[in-house]
Amino acid sequence: MLTNNSFMQKQLFTYLFVLLAFIVQAQKPGEETAPKTAAKSEDKNPSFKRELSLEAKTENKGEVTIKGQKVPYRVVTGTMPVWDDEGKAIAGLFYVYYERTDVTNKDERPLVISFNGGPGTASVWMHLGYTSPRKLKIDDEGYPIQPYGFEENPNSIIDAADIVYIDPVNTGFSRILDKAVPTSKFFGVNADVKYLADWINTFVGRNKRWASPKFLIGESYGTTRVSGLSLELQNRHWMYLNGVILVSPTDLGIKREGPTSAALRVPYMAATAWYHKKLAADLQSKDLTAYLPEVEAFTVNELMPAIAQGGVLNADKKKEVIKKLARYIGIGETEVTRYSMTIPFDYFWKELLRDKGKTVGRLDSRYIGIDKLDAGDNPDYNAELTSWEHSFTPAINMYLRDELGYKTDLNYYIFGPTFPWDNTNNHTGDDLRQAMMQNPYLHLLVQSGYYDGACDYFNAKYNMWQMDPAGKIQDRMFWEGYRSGHMMYLRKEDLATSNDHLRAFIKKSIPKAGTPAKF
Repeated sequence: MLTNNSFMQKQLFTYLFVLLAFIVQAQKPGEETAPKTAAKSEDKNPSFKRELSLEAKTENKGEVTIKGQKVPYRVVTGTMPVWDDEGKAIAGLFYVYYERTDVTNKDERPLVISFNGGPGTASVWMHLGYTSPRKLKIDDEGYPIQPYGFEENPNSIIDAADIVYIDPVNTGFSRILDKAVPTSKFFGVNADVKYLADWINTFVGRNKRWASPKFLIGESYGTTRVSGLSLELQNRHWMYLNGVILVSPTDLGIKREGPTSAALRVPYMAATAWYHKKLAADLQSKDLTAYLPEVEAFTVNELMPAIAQGGVLNADKKKEVIKKLARYIGIGETEVTRYSMTIPFDYFWKELLRDKGKTVGRLDSRYIGIDKLDAGDNPDYNAELTSWEHSFTPAINMYLRDELGYKTDLNYYIFGPTFPWDNTNNHTGDDLRQAMMQNPYLHLLVQSGYYDGACDYFNAKYNMWQMDPAGKIQDRMFWEGYRSGHMMYLRKEDLATSNDHLRAFIKKSIPKAGTPAKF
């Protein structure tokens, strides 16, 4: 039995033990002392976080030799906000900005604003593949090589214009900041155009480029984007452009259905068959650019009317058209007959080299794939896309993180989560037409690869025909074709030629000083 004294001693001991435990617990690592150390560590490198920082920014200097001339430049990486109507930052867009440093008058210096497509892909493709002072290491036809990396781009347009590469929301390092904002604010044809126009306005103001001649360049879905931006910037921001460049354009919301859609793909198929030597000797012996006009004329004058007539087409005429079509695209007459002269893209990519156990690429049909089975109506995968991801992904991460010193633990989204995407009310082709008809300074350049099956060259020409059916602005619309695919600049020869075409277009689109903008 405890005495009163011993009971009090035990209570005192218990109290002291609890107090000591509390003191020790308060000093345990990770609760008090450790955060001070961690905070000091973070202060040394505040940008290494897996979250978007609107303050993160780097600036570096570089030099590139273009056509024998040394061109110095500075390159800035950073993030700028997307604002809502109340001035709150709801997203942050990552960008890389190149500015030539030996030019004293920026008012006369062109600014090229560059987007890629998807929707949902970053600006990496034209950044490290096409126009910037640095390019990824690939072979002369565009295939990956190891070790991965990047090198000087002697064909860059930095000698002729400054360039900013922009990653839309959820691509590259760009992210949504306010999770309460619905994704429909960003993910749709018209929503995309609206917030990007606001962002461009901010960028131009911050970098003192209002006086500069301005150009938009977009690739693939980026052509939809910049076509819409041309009118949005002009009508809502009073920012008038000198040029729009469409690289491998989409349909721009211009309708083509039934016989038109089926027929327009044929010249691309003919080019692919020529490349893979699947044609009769008399056709194969012709140069590609001599062969294609013959196929184009057949497409418009014979094939399209024949498909339109359907079951009432004269039997002899039908046999004649089927024979010609099979001869032009390297597919057997039996297959052409089964499909009633409307060969699907997927089937063509699978069928053309089926006898060799190979498939051809969608975005660039020079690329070869191999499937599990030779049977089937479509390839197992896109041979060209996996090749491009193979080479671009290491290069852009090495360049941004290591050479330019942009510090973040965010993943660089080559392809990011941007779905569902609202494609309704896409009238971007007509937007571009309106912008050109309202602005006498505005010129258009379209660049297409003959072997691109996703955004094929003949459909790009069709866009131009339908945008200007009366022929009123043809003197400001230009088209160039290249012996490669969707990203024609990956082929060394076309990289040089296509950049030269950009330089010439930029020069042509800037009027002499004092020239009034009038018709």
